[in-house]
Amino acid sequence: MNILLWHVHGSWTTAFVQGPHTYLVPVTPDRGPDGRGRARTFPWPGSVQEKTPAQLRETPVDLVVLQRPHEAELAASWLGGRRPGRDLPAVYLEHNAPDGAVPHTRHPYADRDDLVLVHVTHFNRLFWDSGRTRTAVIEHGIVDPGHRYTGRLPRAAVVVNEPVRRGRTVGTDLLPALAAAAPLDVFGMGTEGLAGHLGLSPDACRTVELPQAELHTAMAERRVYLHPVRWTSLGLSLLEAMHLGMPVVALATTEAVEAVPPGAGTLSNRPEILARAVRTYLAEPEAAAEDGARARQAALGRYGLKRFLHDWESLITEVLA
Repeated sequence: MNILLWHVHGSWTTAFVQGPHTYLVPVTPDRGPDGRGRARTFPWPGSVQEKTPAQLRETPVDLVVLQRPHEAELAASWLGGRRPGRDLPAVYLEHNAPDGAVPHTRHPYADRDDLVLVHVTHFNRLFWDSGRTRTAVIEHGIVDPGHRYTGRLPRAAVVVNEPVRRGRTVGTDLLPALAAAAPLDVFGMGTEGLAGHLGLSPDACRTVELPQAELHTAMAERRVYLHPVRWTSLGLSLLEAMHLGMPVVALATTEAVEAVPPGAGTLSNRPEILARAVRTYLAEPEAAAEDGARARQAALGRYGLKRFLHDWESLITEVLA
C-alpha cells in the first residue's frame, strides 16, 4: 500500500513509517516545509520514498495522511486532481492541542464526512470542537531507544524548542525557580541566550544542541527529566525520557496526568512541589533510578511501537473498507 504523508513531525513519523507499507514523502528543490523529503536526522527505513510533485501525478496512492489544513489542496494539485477524502481515502492527523479560545476552539476539519480526524491524545480530542467529523484517538508510539539511564550528572534535563519565543506556554518563566533546585540542561532548537533572558548564570541554565543520534544518550546522563510545559500536546520528549529510564518531574497538565503513573515521578501544578521532587532525586540517585525504571515499564506498556502500529493498521483497514 502507498501512503502519502508530509514530513512534518520527525519523531512521530519515525514511528509511523515502521509499518508494513510504502510511505511517499514529497520533496521539493528547496526542501522547505512542504517538501522536506526523507529525514536526515532520524533513521527511516527504505520503505520511505521521496517523490517530487511531478512524480506524484503518476504515482498510485492508496491513502493520504493530512497533518496541516492546507495539505488537502496541495495534495489535489500534486496528485493531478485526485482529492483526499473524495477521490482517495484520507485521514487528518492532529498533533496539537487547540490554541485560542479553549475549549471553544473549532477544528479546521470540523463537520467533514469524507475523512477521519485522528488525535494523538484523548485530551486533544476532548478539547477540540470537531463538530460532526468522525474522530479517533491513536496514542503515540515510540521506537524504543533502550534503557540508557545512568543519571551520573546531578542536573535536570529539559527538552523544549524555542523557549524564549514560546514563553509561558512551555513554562519558560518557571525555570528560574526550578534552577534553584537543580542546575538545568535545556536541549532543543532555538535555545541560545536562554540563561541571559532568565537572568541565570551559564552553569545554572546550560543550553545544549546535539544531533538527534546523540540526544538520548545525553539526556539519560542527567539525573531527572523536567517537563515544565503548561499547554501542549503530550510531548514526545517526555515519553522518550521515560523509555530511557528517567524519573519524571512534570506539571500535571494536558495528557501528562495520564502518561506518568504513580511511582514513575512527580506530577503537580505547584512549582514548589516540583522543585522539592527535583532536589530529592538529586540527593537520592538510587530512588531516581528506581522511579525511572518504573517510568520505562509504564511507557513500554502504553506507548510501545507494537501497539501504535497495530492501532494504525486497524484504522487504515476501516478507512479503506
